[in-house]
Amino acid sequence: MEEKMKVDVSVINPFRRRIRVEVPAAVVNKEFSEAYESVGRRARIKGFRPGKAPRSVLQGLYRDEVRGQVLSRLVERSLHQVFQEQGLNVVSRPEVDTDNLEEGTDFGFSALVEVKPEIQVNHYIGRELEKVKAQIDDNQVEATLHQLQESYAQLEPVEDRDIVAPGDFVVVDFTGSIDGQPFPGGRTENYLLQVGSGKALPEFEEAIIGLRRNGEHPVRVSYPEDHPNRDLAGKTVVFSVVIREIKKKTLPPLDDEFAKDHGEYNSLDELRKKIRSQLEGELQQIQTTALKEQLLGQLIDSHPFEVPPSMVERQMHHLIQRHESRLGAQGAAAQSRKPSLEELRKDLHPQAVRQIKAMLLLEKIAELERIQVSEEEVKARIDRLVRSAGEKGAAVREFYGGADARDDLQSQMIYERTLDYLFQHASIREIEPPVDAGEKKS
Repeated sequence: MEEKMKVDVSVINPFRRRIRVEVPAAVVNKEFSEAYESVGRRARIKGFRPGKAPRSVLQGLYRDEVRGQVLSRLVERSLHQVFQEQGLNVVSRPEVDTDNLEEGTDFGFSALVEVKPEIQVNHYIGRELEKVKAQIDDNQVEATLHQLQESYAQLEPVEDRDIVAPGDFVVVDFTGSIDGQPFPGGRTENYLLQVGSGKALPEFEEAIIGLRRNGEHPVRVSYPEDHPNRDLAGKTVVFSVVIREIKKKTLPPLDDEFAKDHGEYNSLDELRKKIRSQLEGELQQIQTTALKEQLLGQLIDSHPFEVPPSMVERQMHHLIQRHESRLGAQGAAAQSRKPSLEELRKDLHPQAVRQIKAMLLLEKIAELERIQVSEEEVKARIDRLVRSAGEKGAAVREFYGGADARDDLQSQMIYERTLDYLFQHASIREIEPPVDAGEKKS
């Protein structure tokens, strides 16, 4: 009768386990034999046909390599078996400490792992939520209408002055130098910039106010120490700037013709009605999102538990990546205000913990309520993502061809479906908006 592997699992805290494993010598010997057979089949040793070299020769040449392979296999296979037999839902990479591995003897090792905490959920159906009464007013409609008007603005040359003023759109050429020497990427022609927009460094935008068209002007800019371009960070750059053009923005008149030219509307009033309808839809979506966040907050507050640090760390990594991506899209001004990694981690940590708690709670509720998402539904979601990606659709489909990405998407869909289920079974009470101090006095 084959001797069984000895396993001891001790609980350190609700999400951390210490595992001690003793692998019998018979299993160790079998792994060594299989490893040497594998090495022997591929080894090319002078004086021996492939696969015919004796074990003693292989041991002399490949002992360390084989030992490393056997150790990795024993640990990996043993832990996989332990996780399955013990029902451990492991969420971290095991921290392994091994004993000495030799043929003919038992092999022992210890592993520290983090597991998903066991959660007991209650009172998740029929949660009471509060929604602040809100409606779209005429001012919001007009503001949106003016935003649409702005989007169709034209830039026209300024003819009555040659001096740059705040708010102007300028076309500039500039060449930068550090200590009198040009640097890569420091020369640009026909660059369109609205003065005061924050698209460039504030110091640069302020410096070109008052410059004359077609004149060549020196502009000195000091880059902050934490600027993302390490070649410029903490340095002073002198730009030679030429204002090629000064332009102003001209808005089209808001009338029935505007409505006809920029949509299938017969009049400006019809366009206003459409805008109001769109704003009301957006308001409803915002309120629904806020109510779902309120629901999640209630669940988290009423189910206190600790979450595994490894899960929080992974979530923080995703949040930091998203933050970096948003900063990159916002331009140089946003990059110049970029917080340090330590500050960012401190700011994002509570958000990461909350998101992991919400995920674990909804995962447990989905299990209890048997909420599932079929493979067909996952495929349909991927198809929609591919269509919406346009030219990048092939890359999106390739990404979701991987098992991990597909599993993550399915988990996300179950999360969404579970949250929708809880929202549908919640009771919502409308409340009056808070009255500010000014309104109270009046």
